[in-house]
Amino acid sequence: MRFPYWRIGVFIAAAVWPMLWLYQALGDLLGPDPGKVLVDRLGLGTLVLLLITLSMTPMQKLTGWAGWIAVRRQLGLWCFAYVVLHLCSYMAFILGFDWSQLAVELRKRPYIIVGALGFLGLLALAVTSNRYSQSRLGSRWKKLHRLVYVILGLGLLHMLWIVRADLEEWAIYAFVGAVLLVLRIPPVMRRIPRLLAKKQVLREKRN
Repeated sequence: MRFPYWRIGVFIAAAVWPMLWLYQALGDLLGPDPGKVLVDRLGLGTLVLLLITLSMTPMQKLTGWAGWIAVRRQLGLWCFAYVVLHLCSYMAFILGFDWSQLAVELRKRPYIIVGALGFLGLLALAVTSNRYSQSRLGSRWKKLHRLVYVILGLGLLHMLWIVRADLEEWAIYAFVGAVLLVLRIPPVMRRIPRLLAKKQVLREKRN
């Protein structure tokens, strides 16, 4: 396995946060409504991990280091793990496992439907993230995994609907997402190594 310490470090970094938040929620350390805070943090963690996962290819292009790509699948799976925990914490702390309240919640908070669509998209990507699915689907695998862009849009819409009154933080995530999407455009991705090579040549000439 390549980059074992790097992979382990990423694993530990991704695993520690939900455990810490759950400990704080169960210990009443997250304020008067710890369940809601936990749900919100796991949802935000899902979005952040999705953005980090999407940044791996541009980072590899910018630095030439293969380690970024080596952890891309792991980060994608952690993103799915976070959204599962987000959903479970919502059912436990908000619904109290009272399914009769779900219909009421859907009427009051239709952004839940948007979040559910994002969850289904991440589920599809997680299930097909293995090598077997990659070889089985062939060229369709890449087309399926372009669904990540739709999922990002759904995640941002879900968050926007929730934070309506405070758009500053949301705008930061939306801006980062927009930059990452622009960097994924093939002509832009092809241009990045050329620009870096020109800068390197200019540096060498100055030295």
